[in-house]
Amino acid sequence: MSDRTAQRAAAAIASVLTVDALFHLSWATGSTWPADDAESLSYAVLGTDAPFTPPVVLPLAVLLLTAGGIVVAQSRRPHRLLRLGTLAVAGGLCLRTLAGIYWLFAQDTGSAFYWLNLGLYTPLCALLCAAALRVARHAAPNVREDAARWEDAVRVR
Repeated sequence: MSDRTAQRAAAAIASVLTVDALFHLSWATGSTWPADDAESLSYAVLGTDAPFTPPVVLPLAVLLLTAGGIVVAQSRRPHRLLRLGTLAVAGGLCLRTLAGIYWLFAQDTGSAFYWLNLGLYTPLCALLCAAALRVARHAAPNVREDAARWEDAVRVR
């Protein structure tokens, strides 16, 4: 994969994860946007009643921002540890995708969560998982290959 392709995929992943982190940070302040109240928000986002309190949502925001940073770093400066981190991000997105598929059969089809999961959450996680796997495959350029190309370019002149 080219550097540009890896960087574009990483930027897309980081953008979505950052927007999600910003939602979590907003919810940590007590906001329930885009829902009317905390219970409606919980049922729309998670399909169940769960607290949207700072001790719950702040660590998630930090995790989302860290994940985006790791993927971007792997796309720019490939490294074994960054690749493992990017694979962990892909694994988390894969698990969310699989859970979303399960929830399609386990949730009430009349709920907001069902339709958000069907049309947004699960497809987006599947796409981001595939993109993260592509970024994880991105490797550092081989120094010998670069030197050989440079020598060929010099010989041509």
